[in-house]
Amino acid sequence: MRIGSGIDVHAFGPGDFVMLGGVRVAHTQGVVAHSDGDVVLHALTDALLGAGGLGDIGQHFRDTDPRWKGADSKHFVREVMHLLRDRKLRVGNADVTVLAERPKLSPVRDEIRRQVAQLLEVGLEQVNIKATTTEKLGFLGRAEGIAAQAVVLLIAVE
Repeated sequence: MRIGSGIDVHAFGPGDFVMLGGVRVAHTQGVVAHSDGDVVLHALTDALLGAGGLGDIGQHFRDTDPRWKGADSKHFVREVMHLLRDRKLRVGNADVTVLAERPKLSPVRDEIRRQVAQLLEVGLEQVNIKATTTEKLGFLGRAEGIAAQAVVLLIAVE
């Protein structure tokens, strides 16, 4: 078994939605990012890479590479899952926390969970999505951005 963790943060900017776990979530702002800025999938990608001993998201999908400009972050997860399969590793479970005052996750939590489970090729019971605020403290509390943390357990495939 191998454990990995990942964190991602993006500032809010112009726009009317954010991508969270591959789901378009209506919001009063977008995020400033090279790709689609999906903090859930970016944190998850880093957690998967970490557990697999494969470095980090910046090594595989550089934010200076024009190929990733505006890219759908689901591509990042799919690519990493391919690397893990080649190494005979599969996901045991994933636990993700979104940190933000807004948008509220409760209306889309189940949809995000389904999308993440599909990307990770696991059942719903192996994915947990939760959210918290920072009680109005710091840049997240001032609603200047959004963050996510992810932890994954990888299991060797016989």
